[in-house]
Amino acid sequence: MNRWLTEAVPRGRVAAFRTLIYLFVAADLVIFTPWVRTRVSVPGDLYQPLLIGRLLPLPTPTETLVTVIFWALLLLALLAATGRAPRLLGWAVCALYLEWMIIAMSYGKVDHDRFGLLVALAVLPTAGRARHGDTTRTEAGGWALRVTQIAVICTYFLAAFAKLRFGGLDWLTGSVLARAIIRRGTDLADLIAQVPYLLIVAQFGIVAFELLSPMVFLLPPRWRLAMVGFFYSFHAVTIATITISFAPHLAAMTSFLPLERVRPLVWARRLIRRDPSEAATTDAPEPRPDDVDTVPADQGPATAGAGPALDDQASVVGRPAGP
Repeated sequence: MNRWLTEAVPRGRVAAFRTLIYLFVAADLVIFTPWVRTRVSVPGDLYQPLLIGRLLPLPTPTETLVTVIFWALLLLALLAATGRAPRLLGWAVCALYLEWMIIAMSYGKVDHDRFGLLVALAVLPTAGRARHGDTTRTEAGGWALRVTQIAVICTYFLAAFAKLRFGGLDWLTGSVLARAIIRRGTDLADLIAQVPYLLIVAQFGIVAFELLSPMVFLLPPRWRLAMVGFFYSFHAVTIATITISFAPHLAAMTSFLPLERVRPLVWARRLIRRDPSEAATTDAPEPRPDDVDTVPADQGPATAGAGPALDDQASVVGRPAGP
């Protein structure tokens, strides 16, 4: 079990995953959860902190507190994305983002798509230093990615457990998806809803896929990537039909992917600047037949004073035979 939990991965994969997660945190503040800053206008009596907020305990959000958290978290997340001071910046981002989520989810609604992301932020500081493109393997980084993967799969499995616990079998045969389409459906969802019993079949399929999601750990690497691709396609359909985004969950799920192969900066440099020798070879004109130097037929492979014979050296087109 310990061997599986600490399976070594390339440090480049850890570095890429770290950069992606911290950049997503910065994007989350300004794109997905900027509404958290509006919570300061809500009366403090409506603030009912989660259990962790009651145990610590954490203060009731104020405009000053939320503003400081926002700007500090935005700056530190961007710095952490560079890979510098991974432990110091990593723990700071983890603590601030946890408080940001406690504020966001303490007014009556808790989103389960944040679980994998929070776990990733908690374990990334333990992975140590990692550079993009580094192929050396690290068990600490492998443990961080594996724990994040477990959190991602737990999100699916426990979601199915919650559906059956609170909704029972009626969740499978009821009108859950129909109500979602009525509330926030798209034109594509309206077309799907017209097919008899298709929504019921989809509800059975959702629960089945969530319950079977732990099988991803039993598959060989190629099939595991295919199953993760299916997970992403499921969320693409969800966004296209009922406009529900699981962006934090999708970011955490990249822990399954060989991210060390994705190097956009290297690709961009290759497009902007080619190797000079390669460019010279590419831009050189093709030699014409009359420009090729030839050796007379009656001349031997070597003449007096010309050095040793080079019978084993093939002549190059465009230059005389010999050294």
